[in-house]
Amino acid sequence: MSVVTVKRPARAYPPVVPDEPVELVPPPELPRSGGEDWLMSLLPMLGMGGSAAFLFSPGAQGPMKMMGVLMIASTAGMAVAQVIKARKGGSAGTADERRDYLKYLQQMRRQVRRTAERQRGAQLFLHPEPDQLWSIVAEGRRLWERRPGDPDFAQIRLGRGPQQLSTPLVAPQTAPLDELEPLAAAAMKNFLTAHGTLQDLPLAVSLRAFYHITVCGDPDTVYGNVRAMIAQLTTLHSPDDLMVAVAAAPGAVDEWEWAKWLPHTQHRKDSDGAGSRRLIATGLGELEYLLENELAGRKGFSRDAVPSPDQPHIVVIMDGASVPPDSVLAGAEGVQGVTVIEVVPGEMDEPSGHLVISLTKDRLLLESASGASYSGAPDTLSAWQSEALARQLAPFRVSAGGDDGDPSLVSMDFTEMMSTGDPGAFDPARHWRPRPMAEKLRVPLGVGTNGEYVWLDIKEASLQGMGPHGMCVGATGSGKSEVLRTIVLALAVTHSSEVLNLVLADFKGGATFAGMAEMPHTAAVITNLEGEATLIDRMRDAIEGEMNRRQELLRAAGNYANINEYERARAAGAALDPLPSLLMIIDEFSELLTAKPDFIDLFIQIGRIGRSLGMHMLLASQRLEEGKLRGLDTFLSYRLGLRTFSAAESRAAIGVPDAYHLPPIPGVGYLKFGSDVMERFRAAYVSGPYRPPGQQRTSGGQVITAQPVLFTAAEVPIIEPVVEEVVEEVEEVDDSLLDTMLDVFVQRMIGQGPPAHQVWLAPLEEAPSIDGLVPPLQVTPERGLTSPEFGALGRLVVPVGIVDKPRDQRRDVLYQDYSGAAGHGLIVGGPRSGKSTLVRTMVAGFAVTHTPLETQFYLLDFGGGGFQSIAGLPHVGGVAGKLEQDKVRRLISEVQGVLNRREELFRTAGIDNIATYRTRRANGQLPDEQFGDVFLIIDGWLTFKQDYEALEPIISNIAQNGLGFGVHVILTAARYAEVRPALKDLLQNRTELRLGDSMESEIDRKVAQNVPASAPGRGITAAKLHFLAGLPRLDGSSSTEDLGAGVAGLVEAVNAAWTGPRAPQVRMLPAVLDGHALPKGFEHPELGVAIGVDETELA
Repeated sequence: MSVVTVKRPARAYPPVVPDEPVELVPPPELPRSGGEDWLMSLLPMLGMGGSAAFLFSPGAQGPMKMMGVLMIASTAGMAVAQVIKARKGGSAGTADERRDYLKYLQQMRRQVRRTAERQRGAQLFLHPEPDQLWSIVAEGRRLWERRPGDPDFAQIRLGRGPQQLSTPLVAPQTAPLDELEPLAAAAMKNFLTAHGTLQDLPLAVSLRAFYHITVCGDPDTVYGNVRAMIAQLTTLHSPDDLMVAVAAAPGAVDEWEWAKWLPHTQHRKDSDGAGSRRLIATGLGELEYLLENELAGRKGFSRDAVPSPDQPHIVVIMDGASVPPDSVLAGAEGVQGVTVIEVVPGEMDEPSGHLVISLTKDRLLLESASGASYSGAPDTLSAWQSEALARQLAPFRVSAGGDDGDPSLVSMDFTEMMSTGDPGAFDPARHWRPRPMAEKLRVPLGVGTNGEYVWLDIKEASLQGMGPHGMCVGATGSGKSEVLRTIVLALAVTHSSEVLNLVLADFKGGATFAGMAEMPHTAAVITNLEGEATLIDRMRDAIEGEMNRRQELLRAAGNYANINEYERARAAGAALDPLPSLLMIIDEFSELLTAKPDFIDLFIQIGRIGRSLGMHMLLASQRLEEGKLRGLDTFLSYRLGLRTFSAAESRAAIGVPDAYHLPPIPGVGYLKFGSDVMERFRAAYVSGPYRPPGQQRTSGGQVITAQPVLFTAAEVPIIEPVVEEVVEEVEEVDDSLLDTMLDVFVQRMIGQGPPAHQVWLAPLEEAPSIDGLVPPLQVTPERGLTSPEFGALGRLVVPVGIVDKPRDQRRDVLYQDYSGAAGHGLIVGGPRSGKSTLVRTMVAGFAVTHTPLETQFYLLDFGGGGFQSIAGLPHVGGVAGKLEQDKVRRLISEVQGVLNRREELFRTAGIDNIATYRTRRANGQLPDEQFGDVFLIIDGWLTFKQDYEALEPIISNIAQNGLGFGVHVILTAARYAEVRPALKDLLQNRTELRLGDSMESEIDRKVAQNVPASAPGRGITAAKLHFLAGLPRLDGSSSTEDLGAGVAGLVEAVNAAWTGPRAPQVRMLPAVLDGHALPKGFEHPELGVAIGVDETELA
């Protein structure tokens, strides 16, 4: 028989029944007639007598006599009226008081009936009908609910009988009965009689109070009644807390054969051929032998003794069994924690026992040794009902490990909780079925104190959820990370990526969300934010950008007020794309607020409008400082409180200090939502090693051949089975090398469902190569190595890197446009910020988007000395280092000469601007013009100024006048202050790399502060966006370690593809000048005699 483990929940009790005594109001009294009534009657009589004396006095005349007669008559009438009035007034007052009192009793009757209903319901809950016990076993929540510490432990129901009302009715202090209004007094008496006692309520006794109970009377009723007792005990008490043993005479043992199925009758250690020995014997001595270990150390019975929590209560059924003289169980003193129920089927002359239960077919009488007695109707249970219940209980066993009612000791299996089966066979298509609104965003979190699942529902309250935003607080070791993983995985296995997306952020960069990036639900996994101000701001931009995107999407789709309206329209057939809900879980948010206090404004904004946009937020932290929340807590409608560092933190998280007192077991906590509801739980565990079904740890096994035996109450002989050893080599696998359950679920979800819209792009870390910044390159006869799909070929627009736009959730190529007013450039950056590499990248970008006929470059290398690597490009006319003084002056003179000649050309050829020049030259109308747009680039402006101070005015002149004639100047400097204001104003195309001091930024000091210090090529654009410069190579590599080889490959590829004219090279003064090469004096008499060559014009 397979065993089913029972994890008992915490005890469930019925609603509390009131027990305060109710004292009735006394009935009204009869009115009393006093002397004042007689006085009021006597006064008219006195007046009448006076009138009569006056009438018959001597000298009375006729009119006077008439007046006397009238006075007598009126006085008599007044007396009679007074008497009648007094009588009628007393009767009317008594009737009113009687009516009021009867109304009062009617109100009290309704109150008492409500109390009686509650009392009856509570009693039937605690002591259910015997024939209803099977339903408790089948339902499971109340199975074995009673524990040794419960007040009703070992209480058994014997039948039904009268019971006093839980709120005793107290008769009031009244006047003597003859002075009470009779109808009201009778109504009160009837009220007390009718409602003071309730009929047919469960009649129960506590076995702990008795060591010996005798049940005698009608045989069928006796056996039926004892069976009902045992059924109730075994249904509501676990075999660990209560044991049942039977000692029956050989002729009566068949009556108890059904008890062999009960887990409570199984011996805890001994076995026989049918399994555990049954505690069913034919003699009391034999039974005491079986119970030897359980009875050892127990003292004699004492009603006042405190029950031992380590010893089960033993109920011994004694049915005619032989009793040895030295029997412990049948002794006069009894045994503590043992109750002997002696079954006597028939009448007894002198019943003996601590408690005697006498039964007839329809009557039960309880008589205790103290003389108290109670009567009622007995409970009975048939033999077949008892066996059916026993068989129903047979497979159940209490879970090992202590108090199975404490959720902190109950580890919930995730696959069982989610009904997913084997993670390795998880089918997303089946589990991602469409769900009704009630089940959407609602998942079990773990097991609660009542043994049922504790559910987390992150829908808004108007949709019967707990609210869209919440908080989780837990100290180190509380299992906070595991709880977050459980929540994420539970949502992922029940919702497709069309319904739910996830943003998972961990400020400290721990392993909380490791392995979850590959789920189709994941829109972002953000880690390692600590100490990275750039990433924090970037995350803020990304979240704000997602809010803006959702707002724009709802507006563009039809001005929907919220995501619920959008989803209803989509379900109705509107052609709308899915808009998944977005759950953002941010771990260690408290430390995030410490690093960036203004981040609270974003959290509050999400709390305020996130509900309508389908954006949910769960903030987690080890500690909680209420002062940092600044009103955010009003938006956090549900709280997860794991074990905290202090009671104050628990109170801040869930309103009570209970979380501080939780046991140090990971995953145990409280879920609180609303103002009152708080549930204790232990979260399911998802990070344990996964072993496929059938995978064994052992390297061998056994084949056991055994014969079936008959299962009986009596002892079954042991027959040794045939055991055959089977050796099988199975390689042991260390658990640490196995995938976790979470990993397996994630692997099963990869590629299933549409990928989530990416809210977060990885930080700018890998610099792109030039071929990654332009469409595919190819060789053409006209332009050499170029990108035909590039939209700005030959228009002085060049790609130099990638610009980060986290708010727009995308990256774009960073272009520099030298065609307009920003034709001169300035690159500013601190030491080793990537200035020289950026210049080379720019020249390389021109090399694949412009021909050597369109652009020519003349470079002065006063920086890192890397310009020589690109000197071989056909676009480069010359490179001069700071030690090459002649070449430096000559290169500048060459550029100045181009500017001078072009000025003259524009004047003589009628060219109005540089655009006209470019067009006419491209059309072949200026065949003698070798130069296109000329770029003079000086890397290291400060060094150049210091070494060649006399040449600075020439550079300023070229910058001042060259732009209109297609001559461009680009400088690099470590600081803006190195460039004179007049010259700096001309250099409008500015690129700011990392500065030595962010306070010197002329774009935005705060943004510049976030440029990483150890990332050459990182900087900010004029639009205050971060960028990363590209690398001058064409092999797709982002490495700088072999950049020299990459640059050489680029130069080689460009040269191999270009067959046209190269950029005019810088001409140098000859070392020796042949005099015959000079013009003769007579050839140009106006110029005088030629004595050499001018360095400036080389003429």
